[in-house]
Order: sequence, then C-alpha cells, then structure tokens
Amino acid sequence: MTLSVLATYAVVFFLAVGVIFTLVAGIGLLKLNTGMSRLHAPTKAGTVGIGAFLVASMIHSWTFSDGSIHELLILAFLFVTAPVSANFMARVNIYRQACEPLPQPDQDDLWSTQNIPEADRYIAVDVR
Repeated sequence: MTLSVLATYAVVFFLAVGVIFTLVAGIGLLKLNTGMSRLHAPTKAGTVGIGAFLVASMIHSWTFSDGSIHELLILAFLFVTAPVSANFMARVNIYRQACEPLPQPDQDDLWSTQNIPEADRYIAVDVR
C-alpha cells in the first residue's frame, strides 16, 4: 500500500467518525428535554465531530496538495470557545432559574458556594 492509499483510508475513517459524532450531537440537541441537558450534545459530541472533520481535511491537504495549517487554527479556536460558551449558557440557565436548582452539599456548605464562614466575614467586609 502506498502512502496515498493509507491517507485515503484515514480520511474516510475520520469522516465517518465526524458524521457519527455530529449526528449524535444533532439528535441529542433535538431529543433532550431541558436546556442544561441540551448543552452537552453540541458542546461535547459536536466538537469531537467537527474535530474529526478537520483532521480528515488536514490529512487530505498534506497528502494530496501543499498542506495547510488553517485547520489547526480552526480546531484551536473551536476547542477554546465551545467550553466557554457552554459555561456562559449554563450560568444563564442557573441565573434565570430555568433549570432545577443545584443540590446542596452533604457535609461542607462552603465548597463551591458563595457562603463565607463566620470567622472570615470581617475580612470580606473590610476588603470591599
């Protein structure tokens, strides 16, 4: 087998992976009930699917033409912006109380909350 045949198989493989993950992301976006659960499908599966398409494009461009690094820039931008935008959308859902409230912690009520211990309240007042 030559390099071009192996590259063609790799391109087909990554295109198939991209189609499967993008299809799962689309179905998840349509079928999931709440806004918070809908965030997971496009941000996780959609990102992996588009990443697979970009990898297939990189393999094809380096094998059959001069090559390009534009796909790496797109991939870096996608992997940076998708989690940030999902975090902002989740915060809006929590702020508007459009979802179920977060469960209270079992033991420590200070972990990942805005509560300040009594002993440290004077520090918080003095800083502001």
